[in-house]
Amino acid sequence: MLDKDLLEILACPKCKGPVKLKDEEGIVCEKCMLLYEILDGIPVMLIDKALKIEQK
Repeated sequence: MLDKDLLEILACPKCKGPVKLKDEEGIVCEKCMLLYEILDGIPVMLIDKALKIEQK
């Protein structure tokens, strides 16, 4: 699990907007519709490694 303080300072590297934790799956930017995976407890905040998610 990510530290709350770390999550508060993280921002989407693409739009610089806020991100939200999505379970243990990763960190989501709802504006860009990108999912940044968490590997071994470390968020991979690289645009080219992010997964595109579908809008609900």
